[in-house]
Amino acid sequence: MAPGTGTAESSATTRIVLPTLAAGQFLMALDSSVMNVSIATVAEDLGTTVTGIQGAITAYTLVMAMFMILGGKVGALIGRKRAFMIGCLIYGCGSLTTALAPNLPVLLLGWSLLEGIGAALILPAIVALVASNFAAERRPAAYGLVAAAGAVAIAAGPLIGGVATTYFSWRWVFAGEVVMVLGILVLAGRIADAPIGERPRIDLVGAVLSSLGLGIFVYGVLRSDEWGWFQPKPDAPSWLGVSLVVWLMLAGLLLVWLFLRWEARRVERRREPLIDPAMLHNRQLTGGLTMFFFQYLVQMGVFFVVPLYLSVALGLSALTTGARILPLSLTLLAAAVLIPRFFPNVSPRRVVRLGVLALLAGAVVLMAALDADAGPEIVTLPLLLIGFGMGALASQLGSVTVSAVPEAQSAEVGGVQNAVTNLGASIGTALAGSLMIAALTASFLTSVDQNPAIPAEVKSQATVELQSGAPFLSDAQLKSALDEAGTSTEVAQAALDANTDARIDGLRAALAILAFTALLAMFFTSRIPKTQPRSTEP
Repeated sequence: MAPGTGTAESSATTRIVLPTLAAGQFLMALDSSVMNVSIATVAEDLGTTVTGIQGAITAYTLVMAMFMILGGKVGALIGRKRAFMIGCLIYGCGSLTTALAPNLPVLLLGWSLLEGIGAALILPAIVALVASNFAAERRPAAYGLVAAAGAVAIAAGPLIGGVATTYFSWRWVFAGEVVMVLGILVLAGRIADAPIGERPRIDLVGAVLSSLGLGIFVYGVLRSDEWGWFQPKPDAPSWLGVSLVVWLMLAGLLLVWLFLRWEARRVERRREPLIDPAMLHNRQLTGGLTMFFFQYLVQMGVFFVVPLYLSVALGLSALTTGARILPLSLTLLAAAVLIPRFFPNVSPRRVVRLGVLALLAGAVVLMAALDADAGPEIVTLPLLLIGFGMGALASQLGSVTVSAVPEAQSAEVGGVQNAVTNLGASIGTALAGSLMIAALTASFLTSVDQNPAIPAEVKSQATVELQSGAPFLSDAQLKSALDEAGTSTEVAQAALDANTDARIDGLRAALAILAFTALLAMFFTSRIPKTQPRSTEP
């Protein structure tokens, strides 16, 4: 345990340190989820397009992914507490810039760049600061609460965004973030930092290779909906007849491989690496990182599918949609906090397996319950199960990864861990989205083709126009589009019926891949240790 830990673990300090770090995690996760319900309003306010705002969200994700490993190393060099506070300052400046943004370029500067860089410093530092402020036996509960704060932010984001957009302005969300940052900085003085060792120069070549590799890979994943995973969509860029997404992902993986080879070479020459490749031979660490990847893949896929069902298929408002998702937060918090408290000696492997099974059960129950005539109440039980699964994983995985290496490497582990969760989140959203659209399109075209009330020329036109995928539309949106096109009543009704069934088929397909992913994760749980880590300090 780091010096100062004993002081940090006094009850008074613990009551301050843990909420401070949890607030930082909450803040980092809030942005994207809160803005998803406000995209159209923000675009109109800034005089830009919905595509432009979606590009800003993409850029924010990219900046975080690119600099996460470097951010972890910076924390190891200048001190985790200092990196955390500097990251908060940068993030706060970005939030203030975003709140005052008059146009898209300023929004990109504040939100995508400054907030992204701030998050890349903050998130790895949080992982290391939990390790330096809590003994090994207390870390599962601490990591569980911190991870739960991030997941709750994602779940509550639509509700917060809906309230702000409906009654105030989306700008108040970012103004509120500035206030939160100030509060975090005031309380951060009570956080105990680990001692800083030798301060070698940062490996610039490694930083460039890792940043480009992760950035290019994530960018390819984020473009999969628009360009197609393998076969290029109409007018999408391609090379040798294959979607550019494939080539970007391959290029990213190649750069990551070169990065690891470069780091191994530096270690052989006794030079300071950005991360020590030997860490990736640690069975416990790679097991924890793998489970983090699967957790965030399923988690972000669920947060993509469920709001679409509630807000588009059922036509619920942003406020009601957010309220319907909140049950997930209840079981998530309960599992993340109560499992370590009441079962401190429980096997991490057993809890992780139970969490994965809960994720699988939630996805399967929701998939079975989806029906064209179903109401919003069908999501409650699945979300309770999924929330429990996420909380169970959160209560163990942070402690598993950090306890796998010496405490001096906790900041580097934080950088790698958050890079992995970024990859999982990006792939989960893209995979669920692309499969949903593919299934929706196939179902819609099949229904149209089999309906004798629809003229042959309309069927042919629909096939041509939907080559790149049918949009996920509400009945009101489709009806408006059909009225503008002057479609006959009979054809319009047939299209509405086909769209209703196709939406459900698309959502089921997305949930099916998430359930399959959760099942696949079970094969990797054997790398999770059977016993809880214990402090070796006297």
